[in-house]
Amino acid sequence: YSRQIVIKKIGLIGQKKLLNSKVLIIGAGGLGSPIAIYLAASGIGTIGIADNDNVEISNIQRQILFNIKDIKKNKSITAVNKLKQINPNLNIIYFKNKIKKNNIDKIGKNFDIIADGSDNFKTRFLINDYCLKNKKILVIGAISKFDGHIYTFNFHNKKSPCLKCFIPKMPSNNDYDDCENEGVIGPLAGIVGSIQANEIIKEILKIGNSLCGYILIINSLNLTFKKIKLKKRPKCSCNEI
Repeated sequence: YSRQIVIKKIGLIGQKKLLNSKVLIIGAGGLGSPIAIYLAASGIGTIGIADNDNVEISNIQRQILFNIKDIKKNKSITAVNKLKQINPNLNIIYFKNKIKKNNIDKIGKNFDIIADGSDNFKTRFLINDYCLKNKKILVIGAISKFDGHIYTFNFHNKKSPCLKCFIPKMPSNNDYDDCENEGVIGPLAGIVGSIQANEIIKEILKIGNSLCGYILIINSLNLTFKKIKLKKRPKCSCNEI
């Protein structure tokens, strides 16, 4: 970690904070892959990987944790084996479960930060509500075609908005997988996932400008980045917590 420790805003104290942190990554796909790789390499002490899917050949285009030999293997188990090769000293836990209302607390309760790399609104809304209720930090990424969105919600801060402040009602196609139906350019997953990892490290170290209270919108076709203010919606359920 010498290239991190030499940075004045990190140093040995910051590196110890990373080693003592616990991050759960929900979804080991296009976003979860770069998030997991960079967090493992950065020295995050405990990483959880939750994904019940198996690797498919169409995943290889953007899910950089996997290769052709991993097809038909469970993503979460395979991810742990790959991450251990990057950093064998870390505590990496897998959850071969689909995140549901009846298991999210059991899976997420021991983690400080949750990285959402899921691919459907039903799961995103569930994770949002869980993190809000339990005052966890949530970093969400979403990708489709050439477009990506990144949100950070720090629910330790009562002023933090939540996902429902931006999307008040779950879309009717809540199980819709944008990548499967609309496609996605491979490098976009790496861009968004890497920024999610960067935001997680910043939140742990409490350095830089937090993305909390903003949406980062990326268009990789035109190479534009827009940071838009996101305020709490007055009638949003997050005001009741």
